[in-house]
Amino acid sequence: MAPRHRVRIPKERTGRRGVPSCAFTEALLAWYRKGHRDLPWRRTRDPYSIWVSEIMLQQTRAQAVIPYYERFLARFPTVASLVAAPDEEVLALWSGLGYYSRARNLRRAAIQIESAGRFPRSYDALRALPGVGDYTAAAIASIAFGLPHAVLDGNVLRVVARVENDPSDIASAATRERFRRVAQAWLDPRRPGPFNQALMELGATVCLARDPLCLLCPVAGLCRARECGTAAQLPVKLRAVAPVRLQETLLVLYQHGRVLLRQIEADARRMAGFWELPTPAHLPEAGATTAIGRFRHSITRHRYEFTVARTEHVPALPGSAFRWFRPREITRIPLSTTARKALRIAGIV
Repeated sequence: MAPRHRVRIPKERTGRRGVPSCAFTEALLAWYRKGHRDLPWRRTRDPYSIWVSEIMLQQTRAQAVIPYYERFLARFPTVASLVAAPDEEVLALWSGLGYYSRARNLRRAAIQIESAGRFPRSYDALRALPGVGDYTAAAIASIAFGLPHAVLDGNVLRVVARVENDPSDIASAATRERFRRVAQAWLDPRRPGPFNQALMELGATVCLARDPLCLLCPVAGLCRARECGTAAQLPVKLRAVAPVRLQETLLVLYQHGRVLLRQIEADARRMAGFWELPTPAHLPEAGATTAIGRFRHSITRHRYEFTVARTEHVPALPGSAFRWFRPREITRIPLSTTARKALRIAGIV
């Protein structure tokens, strides 16, 4: 086998295994300047708008976020307007986006920001906000304020693993920290915002988890995994947890133009205050049911299969958690995603 050609470059601008950082950075930024997805949060440098987008983008695809982001900013254009809004209205606008602790943390952070009198402008101050982790703080700091902090999300982990041809377990904290240092070495401190967005764009649109588009990649000539034919096997994540599969039935009681919903307890660990459809366990006295559809829904590692069943019998309602709603009222309340899916199957929303 012929010896691999090595490029001699200064250490401070080199990835862990000698990937030429300057060449990587310039090629990536040139590609990004030529064209990328037109996402609404890329049209602003307003820290508040960028913060809202980054919170929404946590564990959610960009295309799914766009309509929620636009509606949210139209209703809450400033920190002050978000602070002044009741929790229920904030959750109602978030309804359907999932991971609702993000909305609660967003409002808690807004209260802190208003109390401080200004939006935090340093990485550490951003990191101290509720709901802001290392990645989110780095994204806001670099995009809104031009601070040289590299981001590390799933897309970036995949790019680093392939460019470096590194089969280390990305579930390991040590691996993630090492990959962060590689991304930091690649980062152009003069253009940290565009660089971070370009790196995430590469992972989201070209360096795909399945079937990476190597022929379209602007840094393919620097990718060691492509050279070795190992791109499809990277990144490696060893600590996979088997999914938990569950089945549940949602009851649709619809009479006189109103549907029965149940509010989740205030002390519930998840989705407190949201409205949902009752299950047979909530209404043990419900009469005969007729299945009208099914759908699947995933929450972290839980895989649900829901049966939507209509019943005409209205039992005595056990407690004050139940309430009848007209379809037009449902748009103004925080409604669980599963209830929304089921009501769509029932033709109510």
